[in-house]
This record gives sequence, structure tokens and C-alpha cells, in this order.
Amino acid sequence: MGVVFITGASSAIGYALALAYARRGDHVVATARRADRLAALEAAINALPGHGHILTVCADAADSAAMQSAVDQAVARWGRLDVIIANAGVGQRGSIVDSEWSDLETLLRTNIDGVLHTIRAGVPALRRSGGGHIVLISSVVATMITPYAASYGASKAFVSNLARSLRLELEADHIGVTDVILGRTATEFNEKRLGHSGRAAKAPIIPVMQADAVAAGIMRAVERRQKRVVLRLFDRLILLGNALIPGWIGRRALKQYRT
Repeated sequence: MGVVFITGASSAIGYALALAYARRGDHVVATARRADRLAALEAAINALPGHGHILTVCADAADSAAMQSAVDQAVARWGRLDVIIANAGVGQRGSIVDSEWSDLETLLRTNIDGVLHTIRAGVPALRRSGGGHIVLISSVVATMITPYAASYGASKAFVSNLARSLRLELEADHIGVTDVILGRTATEFNEKRLGHSGRAAKAPIIPVMQADAVAAGIMRAVERRQKRVVLRLFDRLILLGNALIPGWIGRRALKQYRT
């Protein structure tokens, strides 16, 4: 039985992870900005037979003090922390130059600052527990040329690069780091994405993963202490295309995303 800290736990992948870990008997610290969604998650977990306990904390990952408070509450309740999953993130579509700065700033504060605040708050607790594991959620677009979605792609490139460096920094502390490279998943991502809607009619048909399947894959990665995880062959092919024919993929993305 461990203690698992999850940001962005109010929906989709974070929600599925919280349920799956609690179902297994682990204790879950679930953070998100939407109190009503956290209440629904808590009710769902409490309805499970033989479940682990849940601590919900309404907090924004972009707020360093809020992340520190959430970690402190978890340690005060269970005395330790074993797994950190920095899942909170937002998308954005639109021109780098012409997009509203407020949208770009929200993306940067959530996808970059939020990950850093989560790690910086949680790692001291992992060290005191004798080690543990960190999961960072990246995307296949981290290595893709993504005109009109460049801010999101760049934020995920940051996450993947951070995972590689952080893994070496924390190796002596017996803390593993997994970089999870995700493709399209059934979430609220598109509905909540900031900026312009783009040309949805031109979007290619791409297979969609279910959040429960993603959660199961992440849990396996933690158990195996994997460094990098790509959950399906389709996404491996996208990554290969990003490496071999980046210009062609960039042109295809231009047609899809241009507003």
C-alpha cells in the first residue's frame, strides 16, 4: 500500500488513475481546481469495495504554495509519499504572435510551472520516504513541428527534456522518473483547449485511447520503473515520422491547425 499524489485528478486520465490506485488499495491524494469534480471522485472511490483512502485538495498546480500545502496535508495524514503523477495540463491553439497572451501564459503556468511546482513540493517527501517514483505526462507532439499548436508542443518538449535530466539528478535518492508519451486520448482536452478552434473538419482520423487504458499503462510503468513509455504502436509510428519526415508532418499539421 502506497501513497499516490495526482494533479489534474478531476477528469479523464487523472480521474482514472485515482480510481485505479484506490481500487488497488493505495491511498490517493487528488488535486484539481474543480471542487465539485473532486467531490464526485471521492464519492466514487468511497463506493469501491476494499478501497484505499482519498484526500482531495482543491488546488491549482500553477500555484507553488498550493502544491506545497497539498503535499504537507498528505504527509500529515499518511506520513509518507511514494508516487507523484504530474498530470495537470491544458492545450492551446493559435498563432504564436496573434494569440491572446493570457492564453499563452495560462498554458505556460500550467504545463511548465505546474510540473515544476509539483516536483519541487513532492520530492523532499519522496526522499524522506526512502525513494519513490515520479510520472510526467508528455505527448507525441513534443518532437513534432506543430504550427498553430506550437506553444503546447513546446511545453511538452520541456516536460520530456525535464524527465531525462531529473532522472539523473534523483538517481542517488532512489527516485525513478517516467516520461509518458501520449497520443490522442478520450479526455476533455479539446473542449477545454484555449485559443482558436482551428479547422476541425480537416483533422485526420486518429485512433483514440481510453483514459482507463492509459491509467493502466501508467501504473505498469511505475511498477516496472520504466524510463520512457509509449503506450501503442500508432504513437511510436508518429514519433518515427517526427524524426524521419518532420517537414511533411509539419505541413500536414499546418493544414489542420491554421485558423
